[in-house]
Amino acid sequence: MPDKIVFTDSRTLNPGDLDFADLHTLGEVKVYDYTAPEDLIDRARTAEILITNKTKITRSVLTELNDLRCICVAATGFNNVDIDAARERNISVCNVGGYSTTAVAQHVFALMSAVENRVAAHDRSVKNGDWTDCRDFSYTLSPIREFADKTMGIYGFGRIGQQVAKIANAYGMRVVSVHTHPKRDKGKGAEFVNWKVLLQESDYLTLHAPLKAENEGIINAEALKEMKKTAVLLNTGRGGLINEDDLAAALESGEIRCAALDVLSQEPPPADNPLLNAKNCLITPHIAWASIKARKKLLAETIENIKAFQAGEVRNVVNG
Repeated sequence: MPDKIVFTDSRTLNPGDLDFADLHTLGEVKVYDYTAPEDLIDRARTAEILITNKTKITRSVLTELNDLRCICVAATGFNNVDIDAARERNISVCNVGGYSTTAVAQHVFALMSAVENRVAAHDRSVKNGDWTDCRDFSYTLSPIREFADKTMGIYGFGRIGQQVAKIANAYGMRVVSVHTHPKRDKGKGAEFVNWKVLLQESDYLTLHAPLKAENEGIINAEALKEMKKTAVLLNTGRGGLINEDDLAAALESGEIRCAALDVLSQEPPPADNPLLNAKNCLITPHIAWASIKARKKLLAETIENIKAFQAGEVRNVVNG
């Protein structure tokens, strides 16, 4: 009998530009764009393999899914799955790491360029007639700063952090990072420093660490006071790394110059999120990971995880 496979929320992975044909060869597959919490148990009740991107698979949900043997998270982070409850029920949980490394690093510098070069704002200005009415052949809306000779601070020196360091090195930037394995990764383009030095010396501070209990809200009022007033904070990692009320207050008071964010603590954000109307704050809707190349790789790796499970092999299992 073919395995019964349910994909609970395929829309963000495949908004219509990817082909799921290979997925459908793996069993009896049902694909849903979205699954509301109240619909999850009915849709997944007979599933043996469950694919989820962001759908929450809680302990109470797992107690209702008696046929489930494997959960494939179509993402790197797997905190939407109750790992302990899955382990207790002998359900394997697999994820996909490294599929978006270059895409996320690219977005870091897209955000930095948006802050410094303001391409979209200059385009709007030209089309509004400002260049036509200008006496000079050239004008700028604000000072343009170069990356060269500036200090890039990286919090989280894994694959993405290291890729950011490579690009920063190519721009002629000094790179500093906090790292738990400085000897292992010596020579990978960064100088390893402590947390306080990272805050104090970074012209651009970019966050790439996984979110854990011990670093939730690590960018808070105290940390922001240590940063340069000219500093730019970048976050393409996890929204929970930032205390959003503290960041909004720091931007309003000029404690730091700017923030450029691709992630927030709650996504989609509620209308009262303080950063939505904060001064000098750029926000993109969690798109750093979402290049078509990265999404193709994510789909391919998810399929390989399912094939491995069906063959009795261990591949990318995060719960032992």
